[in-house]
Amino acid sequence: MKHLMASALALMMALPAHAAEMGDDGLHKQPWMRDTFKDLREDLEEANAEGKRLVLFFEQRGCIYCTQMHEEVFSDPAISDYIADNFFVVQLNLHGDIEVTDFDGEALPEKDMAQRWRVMFTPSIVFLPEEVPEDQTALEASVAVMPGAFGKGTTIDMFTWVNEKRYLLDNGEDFQRYHARRIQERSNGSFD
Repeated sequence: MKHLMASALALMMALPAHAAEMGDDGLHKQPWMRDTFKDLREDLEEANAEGKRLVLFFEQRGCIYCTQMHEEVFSDPAISDYIADNFFVVQLNLHGDIEVTDFDGEALPEKDMAQRWRVMFTPSIVFLPEEVPEDQTALEASVAVMPGAFGKGTTIDMFTWVNEKRYLLDNGEDFQRYHARRIQERSNGSFD
């Protein structure tokens, strides 16, 4: 009996702490990801109605960095809850065929829209403002783009920096300075 319990415990410890749900499209799914018609004008309107920021997540099947983000970063309840509370997340497939309508009215399959927006890496996270002129693309309107996988600290700092609209402040604290300050605060035990 002890041997059986020890084997079961060893098996449980070998499994990841949080296995992200996988969709039929081969992309990881989070409860805060929205299933929309991918008309960004409508998505932005809905995000604004909920008091949230629109953000686009580009991922692809088999992406080890996407898996890392979902299992090591988004599995943290503090990060996941912050995203759920403040962001309207639309997932896009780097090689997908679902039609996406950009803010300027151009409609293309996800894979072609990725090329239009020069998205080459997954995950890539595109943060949008509350208002986008009709003649701009999502990339032109974006307030920040997070290309690639990052750790918990960088990820929460980027989402916080965007949510607090720090990109609009005229104090010289761009994201890199903000992130450096937050790293220092965390190392001193400060977690505002």
